[in-house]
Amino acid sequence: MQIACQPHPLVYFSIRSISKRQDEWKNVQNLHSRSFVKLVFLEPQTHKFARPLCKNRLYAIPHEEDGRPSASMPEDVNSKPMLNSIAEELGNKWSPPRYLWRGLSVLFLTGQVIMRTLKGKIHWKNTLQQLERVGPRSVGVCLLTSAFVGMAFSIQFVREFTRLGLNRSVGGVLALAFSRELSPVITSIVVAGRIGSSYAAELGTMQVSEQTDTLRILGSNPVDYLVTPRVIASCIALPILTLMCFTVGMASSALLADSVYGISINIIIDSALRALKSWDIISAMIKSQVFGAIISIVSCAWGITTSGGAKGVGESTTSAVVISLVGIFIADFTLSCFFFQGAGDSLKNCM
Repeated sequence: MQIACQPHPLVYFSIRSISKRQDEWKNVQNLHSRSFVKLVFLEPQTHKFARPLCKNRLYAIPHEEDGRPSASMPEDVNSKPMLNSIAEELGNKWSPPRYLWRGLSVLFLTGQVIMRTLKGKIHWKNTLQQLERVGPRSVGVCLLTSAFVGMAFSIQFVREFTRLGLNRSVGGVLALAFSRELSPVITSIVVAGRIGSSYAAELGTMQVSEQTDTLRILGSNPVDYLVTPRVIASCIALPILTLMCFTVGMASSALLADSVYGISINIIIDSALRALKSWDIISAMIKSQVFGAIISIVSCAWGITTSGGAKGVGESTTSAVVISLVGIFIADFTLSCFFFQGAGDSLKNCM
C-alpha cells in the first residue's frame, strides 16, 4: 500500500500492526530535496504526515522487517499533472473529421457485408422485400427517363449523320452509346435519387431513435438485418433495370429517327446488331452491379452514422445522394478506362 502526501491539507492513514506510542518523532530524509519531514504518532494505529517543505510527493511503504513506514524516492508532482491536463484538454476538444470516419465506415461496412455474405448470414425475407422495392417499384421512372434521354440524344447527332450520309451508322452509334455509358449511368442516377435517399433516411431515423441498439439487444446483427439485404437487392436489381433501360432507349431513338429523319427502323436495328458485341452488354452489367454496391453501401453507411435528430437525418440523406453520384461517375470513368482501352473497330461492321 502506498500513501502519498500532497502539498495541501494533512493526510491521515492507519496501520493496524503498530502499537500505541505517545509523542514519538522521527525524521525522514527526503532524498531528492534534502528536506526533512516529521512523522508523528498521535494515536494508536493512526499516523500523520506533515506537509513537506517542497512540493514533492512522499511515498510511505511498509517495511518488511518491522512494519513501520519508510521513505522512498520522491517524485515531482508539478510536471505530470500539467501534462495530463493538457492531454485531457486536447482529447476532449479534438475529434476526427466527419468525412474521415464516414469514409472509414464505408470501408468497414463493405468488409462486413462481404464476410457476412460469404458466411451465408443473409436475412432472405428482408432481401426479397428490398429487391421488390428496388426492382419493380423503380421500373417506371427508370424507363421513362431512359426513353426521353434516348430521344434527346438522337436529336443531337442523327441529323448530323444524315447530312454526312452515314445513315447506316446511326444504329451502331446508338447501341454503343446506350450499352456502354448511357443506360448504366442513367439507371444508377435514378436509383441513387430514389432508393439511396430512402436508405439513408430510413437507417438515419433508426439510428437517432436508437432502434439499431434495440436490434443488438434482441440479439440481431444490424448488418445482417438492415445492410446486407439492401446491398444484395441493389446489386441484383440494377443490371436488370439497365438491360430494360437499354431496350427502351434504343426503341425510342429508333422511333424518333424513323418519324423525324426518315431512317428506317430496320436499318437502325441491323446496324446496332452489327456493332454490338457480347462484351458491351457484359460490361454494362458489371458497371451496374458496381454502381448498385456504391449506392447501397454509401447510403447505409451515411444512415447508420447519423446524429443530431431530424436535422441530422436530412443532412445525411442529402450527403448520401451527392456522394453516391460522385462515386458513380468516378467508378464509371475507371471501369471505362479498364474495359475500353485502345482504338476500337466496332463501327467498321456497320458502315
